[in-house]
Amino acid sequence: MASTASPMASQLRSSFASSSTKRLAVPKDINIGARFRISPAKRSFIIKAVQIPGEMEAIEEYPMNGGHGIYSYAKNSYRQGQAINAVKELIKEEITEKLDISKFPSSDTFRIVDMGCSAGPNTFFAVQNVLEAVEKKYQCEGRPDHCRLPEFQVFFNDHSSNDFNTLFTSLPPNKNYYVAGVPGSFHVRLFPEASLHIVISSYAIQWISRIPKELVDKSSPAWNKGRTYYAHAGAETIKAYADQFAKDMDSFFHFRAQEVVPGGMVLLTIPGGRWNYQILSNTLYDLLESTIVDLAKKGIISEEKLDSFNVPQYFPSPQEMEAAVKRNGRFSIERIECLHDEKKQANPKEARVFSSHMRAGLEFLLSEHFGHEIMDELFDLFTKKIEECEVFDMGVAFKLLVVLKRK
Repeated sequence: MASTASPMASQLRSSFASSSTKRLAVPKDINIGARFRISPAKRSFIIKAVQIPGEMEAIEEYPMNGGHGIYSYAKNSYRQGQAINAVKELIKEEITEKLDISKFPSSDTFRIVDMGCSAGPNTFFAVQNVLEAVEKKYQCEGRPDHCRLPEFQVFFNDHSSNDFNTLFTSLPPNKNYYVAGVPGSFHVRLFPEASLHIVISSYAIQWISRIPKELVDKSSPAWNKGRTYYAHAGAETIKAYADQFAKDMDSFFHFRAQEVVPGGMVLLTIPGGRWNYQILSNTLYDLLESTIVDLAKKGIISEEKLDSFNVPQYFPSPQEMEAAVKRNGRFSIERIECLHDEKKQANPKEARVFSSHMRAGLEFLLSEHFGHEIMDELFDLFTKKIEECEVFDMGVAFKLLVVLKRK
């Protein structure tokens, strides 16, 4: 839908052109009048992307728990933080060796976006890792027109339902970059053509944009009756999940290819990474499914509610990611590597931590579908199941690192 900028929006565009913040380029297809916040002290604002009509089907939103409460994502995302730390040196190495700044037009601004940033502190760690590597790259390159570091502009992207207030109030006080929030799905176009130098995404790509309709269609062979996940489901159910993920990756790479400059990079960290039922993520979702089934047997939730709920996550293999990149054809594959953590010994205290972690990420979905009033009971039972099955001895936490370069 075409957007008409308000008079205030026009004035703001003019003020950007003449002020010290003019390096914060505002995309032409952004309706500033729809949502705009600016904080001179923090040098940050929010821009909202306008989706082109007919671009794709409606996209579902799955917000993490906001704020700083006991079950907030900000306080229960240590696993994501561990993953970011685990790939830190690999990402720095890839940027140092592969980022081709010689292809970048002479510019005073280097733009980075974290897609699926959520509201916790992990996004700041991920961004800082990239910034340090880029700074080193410029310092080592020694080109005459790169004799000084560029200014850095960092975009934090997630769905509009994300808690951007918590995100922005948590900004590092000593940050050396300008900040903009970009609400919107990364399955649509979000930025102007060739405007981004590095795209990162950590533990976000596995969220599929929608649940395939056939999973809740009683006449479909993919109907996932009595289950909430795909790991132990039938072949048709697994295929429905895999096909949806493939479609999502096609749209993701299609739009990133338009937005990333030649020589720029896309760096993805994804949980999973191998087709194995005993990976930790699958084990946890199996236990969650068992918890929901038990509640249905007790009559606390209806069988209809059970049959109509499916977790909107899919953990791809390296082969699936490679195939998606090759279908797009506009990125070279610099690295696809499956990494794993060491198994942990069973620890009852860790069960509560894992349960809270899952609650921070899934409570919105579960409460919307089953009702907020049963969340405590659901996650208490889930915690007990983690303790009883000694999940840490049963599954290994795998992650997939994907490093791409724009051709």
